[in-house]
Amino acid sequence: MSSTTLIKNNNGVTQVPLQAKFLGKRCVSISGEINEESAVDFTDKILDLNLESNEPITVLINSNGGEINSGLLMYDAIVGSKAPIRMICRGKAYSMGAVLFACAKERYMLPNSELMLHQPMLGGKVSGNASSIKSISDSMLETKKKINKLLSKHTKKTEEEIDEATSFDHYFSPEESIEFNLCDEIIEFSKVIDFIKEVEW
Repeated sequence: MSSTTLIKNNNGVTQVPLQAKFLGKRCVSISGEINEESAVDFTDKILDLNLESNEPITVLINSNGGEINSGLLMYDAIVGSKAPIRMICRGKAYSMGAVLFACAKERYMLPNSELMLHQPMLGGKVSGNASSIKSISDSMLETKKKINKLLSKHTKKTEEEIDEATSFDHYFSPEESIEFNLCDEIIEFSKVIDFIKEVEW
């Protein structure tokens, strides 16, 4: 069930979805699994907010990651947005979620949040003949190179450094994230409130 909140207007008090109020404050959430549905919903919101103005957009992320292709759609929206994206990690940004976090114009983490990077993983049981399995393997290697290149661009690390850092499930504290240039600043929750309150609704 979606959360709701109350807002005051000329007719008294109206109940509205919490996400609608956030959107009115130029705030979007990435939460749960990254998949086709969540990616399209996210990019539609980023597009809508860009049509409204070029003022900064705050994105709150708490995700275990998900599908790479869906994540790359969201990546394109983040880096292509004319309105600068201000990304805040609240809790965790793992796997593809960490890639999305790292590519934002401004990158903030709450004190007890965490990032995790690793190589692309193949979900489910793999079956097929030798040729089809080789094709899958080749595709995964190309995907790994693509992700390494994107992370290299946004962290200023070499692709070799990225490859080494993602050769296992690599967890980063906020301090380690700053050191690896995945994050710009550690902020308190009160700063998140300030970011959102500064936008008139």
